[in-house]
Amino acid sequence: MPFKLASMAKSPTPVTLQGHDDHLGVYIHVPFCASRCGYCDFNTYTAKELAGGFSIAGYLAALSQELENAAEILAASTTPHGADTVFFGGGTPSLLGADTLAQVLAEVSRTIGLAPNCEITTEANPESTSPDFFATLHDSGFTRVSLGMQSTSSRVLSLLGRKHSPGRALQAAEEAIAAGFTHVNLDMIYGTPTETEAEVAATLQAIIETGVDHVSAYSLIVEAGTAFARRVSRGELIQTDDDVLAQRYELIAATLQAHGFDWYEVSNWAKPGGQCRHNLIYWRNRNWWGAGPGAHGHIDGVRRVNVKHPARYHSLSTKDQLPLAEVEHLTAAEHHTETVMVGLRLVEGIDATIIDPRAYPTINDFVQRGLLHQWDDPTTGQRRIAVTDRGRLLADGIIAEILISEESA
Repeated sequence: MPFKLASMAKSPTPVTLQGHDDHLGVYIHVPFCASRCGYCDFNTYTAKELAGGFSIAGYLAALSQELENAAEILAASTTPHGADTVFFGGGTPSLLGADTLAQVLAEVSRTIGLAPNCEITTEANPESTSPDFFATLHDSGFTRVSLGMQSTSSRVLSLLGRKHSPGRALQAAEEAIAAGFTHVNLDMIYGTPTETEAEVAATLQAIIETGVDHVSAYSLIVEAGTAFARRVSRGELIQTDDDVLAQRYELIAATLQAHGFDWYEVSNWAKPGGQCRHNLIYWRNRNWWGAGPGAHGHIDGVRRVNVKHPARYHSLSTKDQLPLAEVEHLTAAEHHTETVMVGLRLVEGIDATIIDPRAYPTINDFVQRGLLHQWDDPTTGQRRIAVTDRGRLLADGIIAEILISEESA
């Protein structure tokens, strides 16, 4: 059926910024790592890089002050009811230890507040966890753990610069489940140079055997300025061919689906009820406060980005200032672009009524090619569009063409 909406014959429905019923996420950035992986370009710092110029105690004091200031702003926003999700990312949040993570969570509760049934997640590196770590987190109210595994191949882990042994991430996942966590994620990376299909298959099988309910699988991206990029530029490593990456993705998707995991975002699979609610706030382009050095946030169409360096972050926060590097007020058009970009990566897709009619021919073409599909939501009656299973591999290109066609004469 061709893409057509009679109600949009003349112009698209105006984009509305976040409404009063939107969920609120809180992201806490922990900028510390024991060592830097060769592929990583995140805002993280080792003890050597900080050279004694900043402490965890200083970070915690600054973070507490930022949360105080955030609470005042959020009280006047469209989401004053407390956080529906809290996510500790990094860096390596588990380096803080479970007691300190619980202390920060208590600060979020005291300042911003926690909504009933709040999802509370921390990322963790396997080597900085233990059964006691997970037990303390669970007792403190954390509901979800996301572990950086990457691969079960020692050779691949060595290439990536990961320090943990191949089996430690699996053991950590099992320890988290034993501590009472029903929601545990394992991250894997595919497409590392020289990686074999057998190594990817072995990693998948090991993940499935742990009993986790969520898997994130990302192709290796060689980011400029990283040690990995320097090795590629010197010819020491050759990036994996796109066709091979596509084959790896298809293997991952088919294997996970066969074992009860459904995709809900292009790079994320979950068993029923296991979706990461915090990340869905990002992908649905809703509201979240980003706290900590370099953290990004979005509240009611205003994007805030914090200063990156922990020492500068501390200096501004402890002077009772928001530690901001950038503030951007999004236009309706910019908000629309972002909604399409993130929403079309989801299995639920987007509300078709926000699409400009100039994009209809492009969408029709993708539908006929089996890369997009459309349907009427039986609950809302709303027409929606989303990528198909075939379209997932080409999602970025599909999104780009739709956005370009919306602007064409």
